Amino acid sequence: MLKALLVDDEEKAREILQFHLQNFIPEITAVEMASSVPEALQAIKSFKPDLLFLDIVMPQQDGFDLLDALDEWDFDIIFTTAHDQFAIKAIRFSALDYLLKPIDPDELKAAVDRHLLNRKEESKKQELYRNFVDNLRAPLETEFKLAIPTADGTYFFKTPDIIRCQADSNYTVFHLSGKRKFVSSKTLGEYEAILQTQGFLRVHKSHLVNLSFIDNFLGKDYIRLLDNTEIEVARRRKDDVRAALQGRNVN
Repeated sequence: MLKALLVDDEEKAREILQFHLQNFIPEITAVEMASSVPEALQAIKSFKPDLLFLDIVMPQQDGFDLLDALDEWDFDIIFTTAHDQFAIKAIRFSALDYLLKPIDPDELKAAVDRHLLNRKEESKKQELYRNFVDNLRAPLETEFKLAIPTADGTYFFKTPDIIRCQADSNYTVFHLSGKRKFVSSKTLGEYEAILQTQGFLRVHKSHLVNLSFIDNFLGKDYIRLLDNTEIEVARRRKDDVRAALQGRNVN
């Protein structure tokens, strides 16, 4: 059984989320609400929630001001936002969960189910939250650090360090500058959705490539990267590769 704290400056948004939790999420048995960061800090101390639904954008103090005020915590966080694309990208880069307003009950249930599945790893998430705050404060998306969860822990890299990503069943192998390599438990498709606006292109079902590392277009079926790796290009992706490289000094 879970206790949930809803932090949002909009009363209607709090009431709608409370209604959905009470009617669709039987695992949550107690709900409290706060409309500001000071109220939330007090509620965290007294209520001791298991799950925090945190609005990112609030007047005076916002969601990451709340995180800054906490030295440590033992609850999970699901961010809520109303189509703030910059914030959404910061969240996804940080491997965290979010819900778009107006909140859909099915998406809410899926998010709570993910929390229940991963709740034993909550203590490891604080570095992800800190990375999210840093990303949100970055002046440009190119300054975001991507959180890469691996069996040995979570690593954080800026996208210019990533040469390519390669699918390995339901895992993704990251190839980085300096001949570094890490295996993530997430699929290549998940990373494509995050990185496609950061200068990465899916050139094959198994390969997502940082365009700035392409050295040459070899013959009909391959590209060569600056580290001399040769990557197969799928037939239906060739025009996309040529278009992406147009204007660059690539053969």
